Order: sequence, then C-alpha cells, then structure tokens
Amino acid sequence: MANKPITERIGNRKEKEIFELIRQGGTVSKIELLEKSGLTVSTLTRLLDELCDQELITESGYGPSTGGRRPVLYQIRADYGCALGVDISRTLTRLVLTDMHLNILDSRTWEMTVRMTPDVLLEEIAAEAAAMLSRCEIPADRVLGMGLGAVGPVDRREGVILNPRYFPAPGWQEVPVRALLERRLGLPVLLDNGANTALLAESWSRQKRSFRHMLYVHIGVGLRSSMLSEGELIYGAVDMEGSIGQMIIQTDGISPRSQEGNFGALESYASIYAIERETRARLKQGRHSTLSAAGDPDAVTFREIVQALAAGDPLVVEVITQAAVYFGIGLANLLNMMHPERVVLGGPLIAASDLFFYTATQTAIKKTYYYPTYQVLFSKGSFGEEALAIGAAGLVIRQLSSH
Repeated sequence: MANKPITERIGNRKEKEIFELIRQGGTVSKIELLEKSGLTVSTLTRLLDELCDQELITESGYGPSTGGRRPVLYQIRADYGCALGVDISRTLTRLVLTDMHLNILDSRTWEMTVRMTPDVLLEEIAAEAAAMLSRCEIPADRVLGMGLGAVGPVDRREGVILNPRYFPAPGWQEVPVRALLERRLGLPVLLDNGANTALLAESWSRQKRSFRHMLYVHIGVGLRSSMLSEGELIYGAVDMEGSIGQMIIQTDGISPRSQEGNFGALESYASIYAIERETRARLKQGRHSTLSAAGDPDAVTFREIVQALAAGDPLVVEVITQAAVYFGIGLANLLNMMHPERVVLGGPLIAASDLFFYTATQTAIKKTYYYPTYQVLFSKGSFGEEALAIGAAGLVIRQLSSH
C-alpha cells in the first residue's frame, strides 16, 4: 500500500461511493449494494474486486438466502490501517489508536491541570502517539493520520483552537494545533469540535436501526452540542458547539449568569459550574448535608458532590434534580426546533448518575410539542466518555471516501 494522502488512497469516485456504503452499513450484501448504488452487476463486481485487491474491504461470509444463492457479504478490513484520535477537553485529554472499525488498540489520558499548557500537552501527545504505534507494531504506511476533537470554538479549516473557556492552564487562545502536531508527527491532522466528533462516533456505532437525524449534547463544565441531519454534520457560519449553553431560559431579573455569557442562560442552571455554585450556596444557608463535614462550603468540588449523590444525600439529590429539570426544558426547546430521531447525552453529569439523565429526558418529553406523534429515542451512547476521541479518529477514516 503506497503511503498516499488519505483522500487519494481510493482514486475512483465510484469506488469511494461503494466504500462509503460499506462503511455506513458495517456488513453489507452485494444485493444491498446493487440497490443503493444503482450500478449494474458487472460494474459493481469490478469495483468490489478492485477494493478487495487494495485490501480496503473483504468478503465476510454469506447472508441469508431469499430463494436463490446466498449473497456475499462485504465489510471494511479492520487491519487496512489505523487512525489516532484525540479529545482535548477542559478536565481531561484522551488519545486513542483505533483500527478501521473504530476498535481501540491503545489509549492514554492526561488530567488537564495548570501544568498542561499547549506546548506541554502537544509534546506529550506526539510522544505517546509514536510510542503507541511502536508498541502495536504499526507500519508507517498503515497510519492514516490523527483527528482532534477539541473544546470550541475552533476554526476547523485552519486547524486552530480559538478561545475556549475554563481551561486550568494558560495559553489556550489561538492555538494552531493542526500545524503544531503535523510538524511533530509528520502525519496529516484534522480538527473539529469535540461535540461533532462524539456525534460522528455515535452515528457510526452499529445500531439495529439507522438514524439520519441525531442530536448530541455533552454536559460538563459547560454545555456542548452538535446536530446531524441526513447523515451529515451541520455547520454554521461560526463554530456552534457552545451555543446551547447560552440559550436563555429565565428572564426574571435575578437570574444567575454563566461565567462569561448571558444572564438566565441554560449553562448557568445545568452544568458542573452551576451545580457547584448551587450546592455551596445551600450549604452556606445552613442546609444539612454530609458535605457539611468538609468545613468551607466554597471548597466543595463536583467530585465530592458526586460521591454524596451516590450516598443518597438529600441536598445533593435536590440540586441535581433541579439542574436536570432546567436542562430538560432547554432540551425540549431543541427537540421542538430540530426534531431529531435520536438524542445522545454524554459528559460528566450523565456519567455521574442516572438521576440527571432520566429527570432531564422525562422533562423534555413532557414539554415536546408534537409528542406522542413525534417520537425520539434518548440514550447515553455506545462509547461513553471515549466517544469524542473515537470520533476524532473517525474524522480521519472518513477522508478515504471524501471527494
């Protein structure tokens, strides 16, 4: 296999289309490919043979018979190549190495402390990526590249992280991460916001039902969202990742303000920051809680709040439930505007407890205008907190079928 640019590894447009149909389907029969492609049997057979010769796809057995010969099944070869994926978030950075099926071959995480400036983090990512490829004995011509899913806003075309909020370390403004990592790695690097890469991963997960319209929301220090329609990510004139957090849901004149945003914004009611603020305020009012033993209410952290929630602390249950109701109201607004078929919720607040997830989704359903005529499926996703990094690797693999 020649070490070509990703987009040139499949040279024929029709081959790219067949490859993409197989990638989307996971395991696809020749009959299905005939129906979806509109090609003649002879043309499709030739294209499949060429893709097999290039080791991009492989025959994977036979499907059930519908009366005649059993149809041949095809899938992407998992070992054709590999991709690196990185999730750069406010609290944690994750690096994964995946095969062509997005199975993780190796991974590494870093806590985002005050030490993790761009120079320090990118140097460690590059060193660990090289170590992973060595440990897994991956030849250079099998490495497709690296994808980055970062906290927005980002300029994905220029490969720059613009001006993200809440990073513990200084220096995370106008960071040309693509150029810096390409120089260190000698590999092509792609950048998108993390919400988009997470949604990309979830849209690739093998479901019994295929969803063409999906919404993803990551609930953590801030709120991050992305939307997929007709199988394609939706992009605006500017990076929209953090827009949901600035949705105004309260205008009573005494509404709290998100740290750098609108008064009464959703993020100021349903985020790690909001939950810490509300918990501390109630402790200062003298409310009873197991967290009172910590002493200074201002020292209470989200990690301690999660521990108290697991122990059934009534004050924490009250705070989390209230935050989930507010989030559910914001989610209902999105459902009423976008009408996705599937909504995937991720992030630390979803991972912490089922309480937030179920309270938020039930609130959203009750306030959805066309329900029950309009039905939506809620889930926590297939990849959990690894979705952002896995989807970043998917950004690279997707380039094989890009025109």
